[in-house]
Amino acid sequence: KEQPEKTPQPAPRRIFQERQRITGLPLYCQGYLSVRHSRCQEFRMYWTELRGTMLFFYDDKKAPAYSQKLDISSLTSATNVYPDENGSAQFILMLSNGELELKANDCEGGKEWKGFILTVTELSVPPDESLLPEQLRRMHEVLEKEKKRRITLNSGSSASLNRKSPPSSTLTAMPACFYAVSRQEAIEMLEKNPSCGNLILRSGSDGKNYAITIRYKLDAPQLKHYKVVSKGTSYVIELEKQVTLPSLQDVVNYFVTQSRGNLKPYVIQT
Repeated sequence: KEQPEKTPQPAPRRIFQERQRITGLPLYCQGYLSVRHSRCQEFRMYWTELRGTMLFFYDDKKAPAYSQKLDISSLTSATNVYPDENGSAQFILMLSNGELELKANDCEGGKEWKGFILTVTELSVPPDESLLPEQLRRMHEVLEKEKKRRITLNSGSSASLNRKSPPSSTLTAMPACFYAVSRQEAIEMLEKNPSCGNLILRSGSDGKNYAITIRYKLDAPQLKHYKVVSKGTSYVIELEKQVTLPSLQDVVNYFVTQSRGNLKPYVIQT
């Protein structure tokens, strides 16, 4: 009888490189996690990556772009890992802006996730006697990588004070209103939750480029879609007269500015 796989297999190299480009952060831990925000009724399963002090949630294991992200640097505490009636293992992260419930397949997986999360947020490996030697070894490796990343980050911040700071548009982080959804899914999101905003940046149908979906509130709601083509280090909005911008955040800002306050990026409050 085959034993179930316990070690998550890495994404294909192309997808890994695309995720690395989009997030701009080192990968520390990955695998399936079920997630429930404090105001939600049900858990939702995501392929999850811990990169730096950010959790990135992917709708699919092979999706190149995340559908949600969460900064856990403001973690104040985490509960013990406890089993539920189905044998899964749950624990809760207490963040400054609310709680996040996480559920792993089993207790070993739950303790591993919690261990890595505490390692990067507290910059120390948790003294958990139930962690396996191999898990502890990997956590110590991650701890050293995260310490070096923080030093580099702080050095860069200090150096930027002595020269002209690069514009925010050069940052690689995706805009908060980006979702790896189809055109139809974007339409449904805008229709069901108008209070969250009326502009979504989403994956393009070709899987390589992007698109903007907008729901205007005029006499009757109107939907518009605009293609955003990635060209080198720039992004081209395909309008009657093409507009080229250096980042996806600048693309979003362009639409918001041109609308004179009629457009608001769609962001799910957590």
